[in-house]
Amino acid sequence: MTQYILRRVLQSIPLLFIISFILFNFTNALGDPMAVFAETRNRPSARDREIIMKRLGLDRPLLEQYLIWLVGNDWMPPIEIPTDDGGVRYEQGRRRGVLRGDLGLSFVTRRPSWTRIEERLPWTLVLMIPSYVITVVLAIGIGIFSAVRQYSFWDNLITSLSFFFYSMPIFFIALLSIYIFAVQFRRWGLEPIKWGGTGDGSFGSLLQHMVLPVFCLVAIQLAGYVRFIRSSMLEVLNQDYIRTARAKGLGEPTVVRRHAFKNAALPLVTLIGLDLPFLLAGAVVTERIFAWPGMGRLFIESFERADAPVIMAILMVLSVAVVVFQLLTDIVYTWLDPRIRYS
Repeated sequence: MTQYILRRVLQSIPLLFIISFILFNFTNALGDPMAVFAETRNRPSARDREIIMKRLGLDRPLLEQYLIWLVGNDWMPPIEIPTDDGGVRYEQGRRRGVLRGDLGLSFVTRRPSWTRIEERLPWTLVLMIPSYVITVVLAIGIGIFSAVRQYSFWDNLITSLSFFFYSMPIFFIALLSIYIFAVQFRRWGLEPIKWGGTGDGSFGSLLQHMVLPVFCLVAIQLAGYVRFIRSSMLEVLNQDYIRTARAKGLGEPTVVRRHAFKNAALPLVTLIGLDLPFLLAGAVVTERIFAWPGMGRLFIESFERADAPVIMAILMVLSVAVVVFQLLTDIVYTWLDPRIRYS
């Protein structure tokens, strides 16, 4: 197992370099980064724009820009900076590069990109972790309940509701929830559920403002997970070893829990391993509608402003998370199924 983990880690290194180069090309094609500086109150002059371009390495070819982003620019010749008296002074590059912990400065706020991520990531986890835990727990229970009662009234009802919610766009569910639980509740004389932002900072206010966004996320995710678990359970319940377990006199709860679900959980582990990294990305639409200050809202704001350093930082954090969680998924396989061995 140790050799397998080491091999996977070594394989992921060139993969991350390839991913970073592709993402760097895409983010640099979003637009002119100097346009962000032109939107500020103190608009830089043509001379200042030239100095900023040189300091950031934006006047270099794309491959050199990528190397500056990756390893810094202290290996390059000193930069020529024109002075006010018409002379020239030389300034050595100060960018350390991603490999040395420098994710760059935001074009919008002039602050480190990692600082912006640190500010938003906790709010994303506060929203996404409870919604995902609730989704998985409910999906396992409802999916198993539906599978063991195949074609019954409850199975048909659960399947129909799953198709309905799975086909609904998240913005429709979010707006409908606001209309019912906030607007209509007030008209009906009920206490409306609070939404918009994170409240006044207290724990109770935070929980109240989390209700609607968590409900919307669970409603959308739960439908897909229930259908997936139901299909996996039905495939396992028709296997010969399940009929053998029943013939040996084992009770139905034991057959379902110890024999059926444990084998049906392997595809579920794969699905969870693919979804968990993207919890760090937040929910773009949900956070936008409910004014939640998370990673999804940060990403869309950075995308609209062509803030390339912040976009690259977010995408690279997700890329590393995907690689790590895929490795963890393979390790969990060996725990669930002793037949799986890595050498």
